[in-house]
Amino acid sequence: MTQEVDMGARGPIGKRSDQRHGHRTKAEQENVTKVEVDAGTVPAMEPDEHWHEIAREWFRSLGESGQAVFYEPSDWQTARFVAEAMSRNLEAGRFSAQLFAAVLSGMSSLLTTEGDRRRLRIELERAPKADPDEQAGVTAIDEWQRRLSG
Repeated sequence: MTQEVDMGARGPIGKRSDQRHGHRTKAEQENVTKVEVDAGTVPAMEPDEHWHEIAREWFRSLGESGQAVFYEPSDWQTARFVAEAMSRNLEAGRFSAQLFAAVLSGMSSLLTTEGDRRRLRIELERAPKADPDEQAGVTAIDEWQRRLSG
């Protein structure tokens, strides 16, 4: 599996590639580091049953999200640490703004928002789910046309 990474990208969120006009600069085209890794994705870890419910749901959502294809074991450990901090902050008697900021920073490092991914020029596109009734209708029409022409 080849992964393309644009290291150190910060600043305003760039437009999606289908929204950009004109050509990309030579620096933009060449500023990619490619690393060959073993094929396949690293399996998602299970959330700790002792974490706060929100932390467990967030952690579980990472494995269901498109960016998980980029996660290495170290990313899952980072996510585990972020979920632990999130859980402790949610369960504390007093909410810590400093810990909240650290959790948000960790979440950003894991590409959990559209903006985080766009900064690194990663776009996730979900294929539309096929409607079984619509598919059955198309199949029936195709079959009807085949019988009429044959």
